[in-house]
Amino acid sequence: MTEFLGDGLELFAGICVRDYDAALPWYEALLGMPPTFVAHPTEGVWEVAPHRWLVVEQRPERAGFAVQTLFVDDLDARVAAMASRGIEPDNEETYEGGTRKVIYLDPDGNEIGFGGNPG
Repeated sequence: MTEFLGDGLELFAGICVRDYDAALPWYEALLGMPPTFVAHPTEGVWEVAPHRWLVVEQRPERAGFAVQTLFVDDLDARVAAMASRGIEPDNEETYEGGTRKVIYLDPDGNEIGFGGNPG
């Protein structure tokens, strides 16, 4: 199995939305920047870490079913930065041991979570 995870692996995690133009400002506020590149007029791609990409694509028939979680070093700082851009969490979960997940729902109901270990 480890051969599969060797050099050259790129991960593209997809999120389908009904209307890309309507979703774009929300994702820019959530992630704090415009897409790293625009693959085509209805698909934006953000590099969230080296070789790890979040793809937002207009595909109305599949919109609202994504569940993505990004684990970050400083969850509180990330949540505060998003709040400063007008994005508030929809839910928060705390797991055994204190690991937390803060959940955001985009306008289509896609779940984008940010997780972090206790401080």
